[in-house]
This record gives sequence, structure tokens and C-alpha cells, in this order.
Amino acid sequence: MSSVAIPRPRAVVLGDLIAVNRGRVAQVITDVLLVVGAAGFVGGLAQISVHLSFTPVPITGQTLGVLLAGTALGWRRAAAAMALYAVAGVAGLPWFAGGTSGYASASFGYIVGFFFAATICGYLAGRGADRSVLGSVPAMVVGEIIIYAFGLTWLALDLHLGAAATLKDGFTPFVAGDAIKAAIAALLLPAAWKLAGRRRGEPESDR
Repeated sequence: MSSVAIPRPRAVVLGDLIAVNRGRVAQVITDVLLVVGAAGFVGGLAQISVHLSFTPVPITGQTLGVLLAGTALGWRRAAAAMALYAVAGVAGLPWFAGGTSGYASASFGYIVGFFFAATICGYLAGRGADRSVLGSVPAMVVGEIIIYAFGLTWLALDLHLGAAATLKDGFTPFVAGDAIKAAIAALLLPAAWKLAGRRRGEPESDR
């Protein structure tokens, strides 16, 4: 006797709560605004930038924006937002760290990682990972790992660094701050869901 696997339905993400039941055109317009707004949000946080003397990688607020955008928008909108952020920045829009643009940078790999991290975080949110702190923390950790995987690889190749030097320049100075940003994102998403539930008159969940 054969069994048929029933795919798990996608959960609603926070971005789905906007313009719901308002028509297809309204939803498309809302999606575009969410994508552009998320890209602008990450670009704005990129201007919170501190350059360290011993590494070309700056400390910025971008990671927080990427994690929040991914989980709040779902994977499709998150992928579109981070693609827009990267493409517009490469084309000359000065909204990378510290008002820079272009891809000729040792830290550009982190921006490539933003796309994949936001997409995966959005996918996990679509499976309900953003509804509780216990679910959000692993999703944020996965997002951080993806960003570092791309960022460190690009940094090593661009500057011809060995493993130890790559970690010293691209990981060690930032991991504590990124852990704090991941924790903030992991707390904000469940809190936003509780607020949304109260506004819609839904009973609070223990999840």
C-alpha cells in the first residue's frame, strides 16, 4: 500500500496581513511597496556604519534589516527586496554601507549573502518559524550563517586571505554584534504577531 505525502500548507507571514481581501491589484501594489520599502529599510540601516582600521568590513545595521525583512515578508518578497537592494546598489544607488555603491568591494559577499539569507528566513517564516521565540531563534541563526558563508568566502578570495586571517577580518569582530541583532529580530517577530492578533481580536496563542 503506497502513501501519498501531503505538502504542509504555507503559513501566513506578516506581510500577508496587509491589503488582504482588497483585490488583486491592491495586493500587487502592496507587494511592490513592501519590496521597495524593505530594500530601503536595509539601505537605511546600512548608513549606521562604523569602519574598523584593521578590516575592510564595516559594522552596520544591515543584518538586522535583512533578518526582519526576510521573516516579515516571506521568501518571494524578501528575495525580490534583497535583489533590488543589490542590483540598485551595484548600478550606483549609494545605499550600501556608509553611502557606497558598486560591487568592487571586499565586503560585497555579505550583500550577496543577504539575498539568500532573507530568502531562507522568509521560507522558514512561511512554515511558522516566526510565531515564537523558540522558532525564530533558529531561523535567525540560519540566516546569519548564510550571510557569513558568502561574506567570508568573497572576502578570502578578494584579498587572498587564509582561513585564520579571514575569520579575524570578517567574523570575529562582528559575531557578538550580529548575535545581538539576531536576538532582537527573534524577539520582534513574535511580538509583532501578538500585536497583530490582538488587533484582529484573535485569542493569544501559547506557541
